[in-house]
Amino acid sequence: MLTDPFFYAVAIPAVILLGLAKGGFAGIGVVAVPLMALAVSPVMAASITLPILLVQDVVSVWAFRKSWDKGLLILMLPAAAVGIFVGWALAAFVKEAAVELAVGAISVVFALQRLWAERAVKAAAQVEEGPARPWLGALCGAAAGFTSQIAHAGGPPFQIYVLPRRLARDTFIGTSAIFFAVVNWMKVPAYIALGQFTPKVLMTAGVLLPLAIASTWGGVWVVRRVPAEGFYKVIYVLLVAVGGKLMFDGARGLFF
Repeated sequence: MLTDPFFYAVAIPAVILLGLAKGGFAGIGVVAVPLMALAVSPVMAASITLPILLVQDVVSVWAFRKSWDKGLLILMLPAAAVGIFVGWALAAFVKEAAVELAVGAISVVFALQRLWAERAVKAAAQVEEGPARPWLGALCGAAAGFTSQIAHAGGPPFQIYVLPRRLARDTFIGTSAIFFAVVNWMKVPAYIALGQFTPKVLMTAGVLLPLAIASTWGGVWVVRRVPAEGFYKVIYVLLVAVGGKLMFDGARGLFF
């Protein structure tokens, strides 16, 4: 088990952010691994994070188990499995920084467009009334699986397809919770094959688990008190922030 006080100084806020993300504030959990990477290697940070995510997924799925969109999951999860496999196969050839930069840029442009001049509601209504564009859903599902495997950044591609559907708040959160719970379990065999679940990693994750569970329930409590009409605006603003963080990390990794 890790005993470095500085690690826990960064890991505790990281786990709290993961809890808020799993509780409904989708996207902000992407900063957890970079925070932990200030104290340990990115590979170890990701390895510690995954068992924590698996437990947090149980809480978030249970909390929103009655509110989810079956059609979106049927469309996007098989594509995500393909993306995860491609990400695992290409891990040695694709720079994580390049993926972060591309995902961040797309996310920021998308979210700003949705926020601009309050056109998000009108655009979402047009999507709901028009064709479902399953090809785009499959593409975003595959991208979410790929970026989750490569850079732990599956949220933005998922949101790019699902947010314009303008689902009810709890349905959006429940669908997201189930999607990423399944995606995270799909990633487990790759981590086992790479030998990343060492006793030190698992014991450290175990120490952080009580905080992980509490913070996820805290996120559920907070998000259910955000007015439904303002929820999507909050998510779009968070997507801009997360996208900007990914762009910064990607650019730094590629050019500095």
